[in-house]
Amino acid sequence: MRGLLRRCPALDLVRVQEIGLMEQHDTGVLEWAANEGRILLTHDVETMIEFAKKRVAAGLPMPGIVEISRDLPIGEAIMELRFFVECSLEGEWEGQIVFLPL
Repeated sequence: MRGLLRRCPALDLVRVQEIGLMEQHDTGVLEWAANEGRILLTHDVETMIEFAKKRVAAGLPMPGIVEISRDLPIGEAIMELRFFVECSLEGEWEGQIVFLPL
């Protein structure tokens, strides 16, 4: 997070740990992200992705998910996320799931 913020200082980024959602179920995190209009960054392909797909199928808002491979070296992850942030338009990823690396 710090590495990404050093390269994109204007990025509005929060962690679930910082906003009291660490113990929240995935559906609660997705609901919070939808209410706040925030794209969710995650390593959790086990459950988060399936809950997001169900949310979209149900017609509920889902601003987008970016799944970052745990195998991606941190420097590459920062580079991929920076590219993603700088080349995205507001609302572009609504209802979509993106896997990094691209």
